[in-house]
Amino acid sequence: MHILLPILVILIIVFGPGIWVKRVMARYASPKNRYSGSGADLARHLLDKNGLQNVLVEATESGDHYDPTDKAVRLSEDNFKDRSLTAIAVAAHEVGHAIQDNEAYGPLRWRGSLVRTVQKFEKFGAGILLAAPFVGMFTRAPALGIIFFLGGLLTLASATIVHLVTLPVEIDASFGRALPMLQKHNILQPADKRYARKILKAAAYTYVSASLMSLLNIARWWAILRR
Repeated sequence: MHILLPILVILIIVFGPGIWVKRVMARYASPKNRYSGSGADLARHLLDKNGLQNVLVEATESGDHYDPTDKAVRLSEDNFKDRSLTAIAVAAHEVGHAIQDNEAYGPLRWRGSLVRTVQKFEKFGAGILLAAPFVGMFTRAPALGIIFFLGGLLTLASATIVHLVTLPVEIDASFGRALPMLQKHNILQPADKRYARKILKAAAYTYVSASLMSLLNIARWWAILRR
């Protein structure tokens, strides 16, 4: 019982934010016809209002995001075609990222550079983790294998750093960009304003969940190392 309680607390801390985000998004995804336009329509409208006619609006299976390389706001299939409050809020959030990019918003540029660097380290780290047991076995030097293993763990930790750096960018996209746009253009129905804030908060904190998951992954490898 003494062991189960700490485990339960850790599981709640790690998985709780992700579950909350999904519940919020799902709750306000109905009714699907609450607004006159879809998430894609709103994204196009807000982009044009901000002089971003060159930015595309596309449907994707890779989750809602803004691609600064291709200059495209990409929405999941439901948020692209639905006219729900969730679709509207998420579309505005992603347009917020497009505006950040257009204004050369510093934290967004830092995140982009960091992501590109981390991707290289993650590939290298994955190779280190796979090679570690064999290095220790064939060299008969367990310490060398441990060094390789620790190097891999540090590489995994870099993903956590990216998620933490991402949080201010996401908060600005939601509350510094999306919410003011929705209010300025009178997009939201009066009864939806408080719920839109909740959705935008969920959109911003998606990366908190990802960060906690990456920490759990590091802890798992650390536990293997100590065996």
